[in-house]
Amino acid sequence: MTPVLVINSGSSSFKYQLVDVDTERALAAGLVERIGESVGAASHTVYFSGAAVAATKATTTQELPIADHTAGFEVMLGAFAAQGPSLQEPRPVAVGHRVVQGGARFFEPTLITPLVEINIDELSALAPLHNPGALQGIKAARAAFGDVPHVAVFDTAFHQTMPAAASTYAIDRETAERHRIRKYGFHGTSHKFVSEAAAAFLERPLGDLRQIVLHLGNGASATAIAGGASVDTSMGLTPLEGLVMGTRSGDLDPSVLGVLARRDEMSPADLDAFLNKRSGLLGLAGASDMRDITRRRAEGDPHATLAFDVYIHRLRAYIGAYFAQLGGVDVISFTAGVGENAPLVRAEALATFGFAGVRIDPERNEAAERGIRVISTDDSAVTVLVVPTDEELEIARQAYAVAGA
Repeated sequence: MTPVLVINSGSSSFKYQLVDVDTERALAAGLVERIGESVGAASHTVYFSGAAVAATKATTTQELPIADHTAGFEVMLGAFAAQGPSLQEPRPVAVGHRVVQGGARFFEPTLITPLVEINIDELSALAPLHNPGALQGIKAARAAFGDVPHVAVFDTAFHQTMPAAASTYAIDRETAERHRIRKYGFHGTSHKFVSEAAAAFLERPLGDLRQIVLHLGNGASATAIAGGASVDTSMGLTPLEGLVMGTRSGDLDPSVLGVLARRDEMSPADLDAFLNKRSGLLGLAGASDMRDITRRRAEGDPHATLAFDVYIHRLRAYIGAYFAQLGGVDVISFTAGVGENAPLVRAEALATFGFAGVRIDPERNEAAERGIRVISTDDSAVTVLVVPTDEELEIARQAYAVAGA
């Protein structure tokens, strides 16, 4: 057994998972949340075989004050000690940390040092909602596991292969360089995992494939991948750009910001909250969950119908753009909560691509199977897959590769 502890930390919570990289199975997982509030919460689940759905051994929950991330790690360590598995024998060989923004400085998983921590802190200017929380988690984890290598795995790293034509915004060059304004892309860990899993499943060389990966969850992004490398992606300087999401607007005319600032006297903070937290499906229909949107659409709700149509319209636009950028597509993969579980979204997203030879098999698409699977017809010119993502496993793989180097 070779365990790696994976940490995904935010400003007031962190998720964790213990992964055996030998078997690539989850051994345990948990969530510590409401850090800094009067009453925090923690849950811890142990798995028999690592199958998170079917093999749950035990789940414990508790509510108690959790002052900060350091206190949260003490709660996590207590849960491991009480419920298992042991973190002492065997000891984790590495701790992998998800960090959202690595800027142009980090293009691969990186062993965390004091200098790396300083860089992550400096990059908080580009990700003020994400990097500070990640840094708090790193500091707390290094205090708890001082004898173990800690590795940062950056969401942006996979997209560092984008050509300048894809990553450059058409604004004044000196201003862009001074403020490091460019497209960075996000969900890179998921896009990397899914594109490699698709190639392995199809038993085709990754280097030969032109792929579009659609990571559709509450946050959503599309990536064009050629030969295993990202060549374009929908998210930009921040995770706000691109597709319509649960609460984020995605693409819009930047002049909208000026209109709202002048007419509603919105501050930069107001605009940020408006576009990130009160837009997208929530803004259009009052619900951010695609399950609610599709149910209300089926009932004839005009707001839900429009929200769904806008979501699909934007999705088709990106798929079409990436067909052009790649010069044709071999594989399209749907992943994440909506991508894996919403057959209507999958069918509608590709309904207009018959001209490119894309054909969805309705029975395969509607089947309640789990795991990676083909949903296109046998004669489809493009293979369409559903590929469950596993970002924790990908982080564990990368952390182990660095720690063992």
